[in-house]
Amino acid sequence: MKELYEKYNRLLFKLAYQLTGSVTDAEDVVHDVFLKIADVPPEKLTEPKAYLCKMVTNRCRDLYKSARRKREQYYGEWLPEPLHSLHDDAMEAVVRDDLLSYAMLVLLERLSPTERVVFVLREALGFDYPEIAELVEKSEVNCRKLLSRAHAKMGMTADQLVPQEGTAPELVHHFLNALKQGNLDQILSILDQEVVLVADGGGKVLAAAKPIFTRDLVAQFLLGPFRQATTIDGIQFEVTRVNGQPAFRIRSEEGIHSVGIFHVENDQIRNIYLVRNPDKLKHVEE
Repeated sequence: MKELYEKYNRLLFKLAYQLTGSVTDAEDVVHDVFLKIADVPPEKLTEPKAYLCKMVTNRCRDLYKSARRKREQYYGEWLPEPLHSLHDDAMEAVVRDDLLSYAMLVLLERLSPTERVVFVLREALGFDYPEIAELVEKSEVNCRKLLSRAHAKMGMTADQLVPQEGTAPELVHHFLNALKQGNLDQILSILDQEVVLVADGGGKVLAAAKPIFTRDLVAQFLLGPFRQATTIDGIQFEVTRVNGQPAFRIRSEEGIHSVGIFHVENDQIRNIYLVRNPDKLKHVEE
């Protein structure tokens, strides 16, 4: 059991996290699966990776049904739970970095549970179609159709996955400095013309209840609060990476109370995800 846990727990966590968008749920799923696997006869574990992935997938599907109902009653926009570290190790050779991005987690919310499973297993974990078909109990032809449908819903082709840009951290520094200084021209130059800001306060803290579109409105929304925050003693702005993407954290004496994650395209900020719900900020510390 210990050997199975050490070999597969990170892989299973990443699978569960991508299927649920919740660090807490992913941890619980993996914990439950390893408790249940202890009662499985050894003869059923000839292919432990496939067996464990199927258990995780089924458990996540069950969670998805109850989570869907909760999200229908959620106040404002729902965003995935950000994660500061994804336990970078040899597993990164198995799981594609771009599929771990926060922007990709947001896009995955557009899919049905089965589409999401097929997409994650194929694109993020590199499973072959026969393996996926067995896991989701559908034909290979059906799985290919589900993947094609998933790409269409996410607005991308098979060759268009979320890119990572090496200059992004410096861009975030410039953007935060422009906000602190109230330099509107510089702010606008960094934002894509079609930028979208989505905020998640969960009804527990102040946050925009609906997405904000275009750079003029996004700049206006951010400018006042950021300049005001810089005048408060004990407030710190930290540039970091969250889910592999450039981000900032706002920290006070009580701890982190906001995380902003950027998706950058062509050296401009295309999406800003502002997570303020305190229940979702437990896993963004160093």
